Amino acid sequence: MALIACPECGAEISDGARACPHCGFPLKEEPPVAFSKPRWGFQYRSKAEILGLPLLSVAVGRDPRTGKLLVAKGIIAVGQFGVGFITFVQFGVGFLFGFGQFMAGFAVVAQFALGAWLGLGQFSTGLTAVGQVAVGRYVLCQEGWGEHVWSARQKDPQAEKYFRDLWNVLRNLKAPAHGALAPLDLQCRAPEGIFPSRAKAGVPFIFLQLETQKS
Repeated sequence: MALIACPECGAEISDGARACPHCGFPLKEEPPVAFSKPRWGFQYRSKAEILGLPLLSVAVGRDPRTGKLLVAKGIIAVGQFGVGFITFVQFGVGFLFGFGQFMAGFAVVAQFALGAWLGLGQFSTGLTAVGQVAVGRYVLCQEGWGEHVWSARQKDPQAEKYFRDLWNVLRNLKAPAHGALAPLDLQCRAPEGIFPSRAKAGVPFIFLQLETQKS
């Protein structure tokens, strides 16, 4: 090894030294210590299957071997990321129903709800959209855009009737007496103004009129 002069005290030192042994002046920067991110994950798939998909799929975190994010995929999906018919995740898709932070699907309840039929959240879209900011056909919101909007700024009579009728349907639902399952007569007819061509043809539509048969 060659000898060099310390730039601080002038003493002769080895060119391989990281610091001067006489005055302690640093000659080479210490390489940064690399810390590997811990990989942790949990995944569960039920043995019971429907249509080739697990009835229940739970996934959280990352795959310890590959480091990839784990995604729950099943009829019922639960976790951080997921895709399923019924989904409870932070980010995902629920083909029938989804609940989470950022969700898309047929009926969705989320902070950011991208619903086809129903969107309920802070920011929502859907045929029926309810939220602080919403876009849809029938909209109940603080600020929103749609064909029929009921908001702080405007009060469309058809939107008001639609949401009042919807609320009355939910309010009038009763639990079966004595724990028995009372038969439900699903006479679901579209409220006035929604899918008029189908309504005239008498085609039933879900979640619009639900009558419980008296035993």
